[in-house]
Amino acid sequence: MKKFSTVALVLAFAAASHVHAASDADPARSARCAFLPNAPDQHKVVRGDTLWDISGKFLQHPWCWPQVWGMNREEIRNPHWIYPGQIVYFDRAAGRLRLGKPVGDKGGMPTVRLSPQVRTEGLGQQAIRSIPSQIIEPFLSQPLIVEEHELQNAPRIIAAEEGRVNVGKDDRIYVRGDLQAGTAFQVFRPGSPLKDPITQKIIGYESAYLGSVKLQRAARTNDEAHVFTVVSIKQEMGANDRLLPMPPTPIINYVPHPPEQPVDASIVSIYGGVTHAGQNQIVTINRGRNQGIDVGTVLELYRYGPIITDPTQGSSYWSRSANRVKLPDQQYGNLFIFRVFNNISYGLIMQVTDTVKVGDVAKSPE
Repeated sequence: MKKFSTVALVLAFAAASHVHAASDADPARSARCAFLPNAPDQHKVVRGDTLWDISGKFLQHPWCWPQVWGMNREEIRNPHWIYPGQIVYFDRAAGRLRLGKPVGDKGGMPTVRLSPQVRTEGLGQQAIRSIPSQIIEPFLSQPLIVEEHELQNAPRIIAAEEGRVNVGKDDRIYVRGDLQAGTAFQVFRPGSPLKDPITQKIIGYESAYLGSVKLQRAARTNDEAHVFTVVSIKQEMGANDRLLPMPPTPIINYVPHPPEQPVDASIVSIYGGVTHAGQNQIVTINRGRNQGIDVGTVLELYRYGPIITDPTQGSSYWSRSANRVKLPDQQYGNLFIFRVFNNISYGLIMQVTDTVKVGDVAKSPE
């Protein structure tokens, strides 16, 4: 997959003076965010670590890290960074994780500076990420889901330079449609409709990203075409491909959290058109911002338990039909939502013990 410009994923950490922000008095929260029985006393951060991986060394549910760091919503807005060389300490007495560097050793536990390292200049290229950023970079800037009304009104390519069927980088293309004063656009090809696996209704169209173009000369009359130059190309462009304005580069606080209201979603598709997926692959679900999903939402993946006939309750037809039993749904992984549309969201598959299939369940953590 082609690599796009690096998207900074802003991580937020609370300083030790703010650890009271997440209350220890909440039994449900404490039970959900339990530490592993064999959790280590400390972990030294190394290049290539992710916050999810580090938290998985200490917690039964790695996505609970904002709570055990004692974060609140206001603190999440301020970018604090964790860098290679720092040490994450497990404060067993307080049930918290601390971040610092050893500043002395008098024979016992090291003295720890309990404030994270804060960088105020730049975006910290060496800072670790919350999730594997290189996997989702292209999905942050491409118009993956397009509503039906957007397809009808988007500017369209009508011809290529010198009658070419397809174009490449630095070639000219000719476009008709209302640019709405825009100068930088992405080009896409309308794709197949995505259907809700439960209702079978169309909930969006997954577009194929083709590249980006820049306006060279706007049309001077209504019957003249706009002239564009191809800036980058991923797939060949041609007549009737559509243009959408270039979105701003996203800078997002990827702070994992359960949804604020109960969610019971289904896997709609696996990116790339395959039928099965595993860890670090991308899937869509049939829930979006209209259903309360936002960036950072964590869902648990389940497979529906089959319905069987209880073999211990007789063998007649009537006894078999009267003793059908549904086996419990099987929880086998986690899904991290990183991009949200109206009725569809994209998620990164985190830890899984089984393959993910279209139609599997993604619901609120229990």
